[in-house]
Amino acid sequence: MLETKNIDFYYGEFHALKNINMRMESNTVTAFIGPSGCGKSTFLRLFNRMNDLIDNTRLTGECLIEGKNIYDKAVKVDQLRKQVGMVFQKPNPFPKSIFENVAYGLRVNGINNKQLISNTVEKSLRQAALWNEVKDKLKRSAFELSGGQQQRLCIARALAIFPSILLMDEPASALDPISTAKIEELIFELKKNYTIVIVTHNMQQAGRISDKTGFFMLGELVEYNDTKKIFLNPDKKETQNYITGRFG
Repeated sequence: MLETKNIDFYYGEFHALKNINMRMESNTVTAFIGPSGCGKSTFLRLFNRMNDLIDNTRLTGECLIEGKNIYDKAVKVDQLRKQVGMVFQKPNPFPKSIFENVAYGLRVNGINNKQLISNTVEKSLRQAALWNEVKDKLKRSAFELSGGQQQRLCIARALAIFPSILLMDEPASALDPISTAKIEELIFELKKNYTIVIVTHNMQQAGRISDKTGFFMLGELVEYNDTKKIFLNPDKKETQNYITGRFG
């Protein structure tokens, strides 16, 4: 489903990602762990070309979705971003109603059918485990929701445009433990229908929700394997040291 071949990425002269080869299967959760500044988020953002928005960057190698290189000149980035949804570290609802936050992507893409929009908003909010909490206040501002609810709203907004892949950059780091647990339960449910890639600093979280884990350090993918293997019996000493808290 997702694959990188010999990926190198540069911010100016800085070599941020070094020869990364990885393959992620459909309907799985893959977690990226590692110290701050090790390249996890940069690598995540390759899959919806968010790094294109940063000046003076350079990429070599191939980044493939369903066997197609998404950096090919023929690829339309706006179409790609419909396929690959993104949820950020801090909830970022739009200054609109709860309903319009979720409907936004549909309207931008030229969908005007009121019934289709209404049905999609409800379906997306249900998928994000938020419908029962907001169904009676859809016209209220999204800013009235709690932080955890806002983050689930942002997930619903990402789901509304029917992606097949969901990228999450530390989606629970700004949330309290109860909200974090809800996000984790949600991720577990969503992987039935989506391929999910998550960056997290919370190793317990990675252990709970992911099928596979990649450990990054200094721009390199040190180790990538089944999550149980990474946490219980890693092959590399650097991974063992990080998992046990000896550095990082």
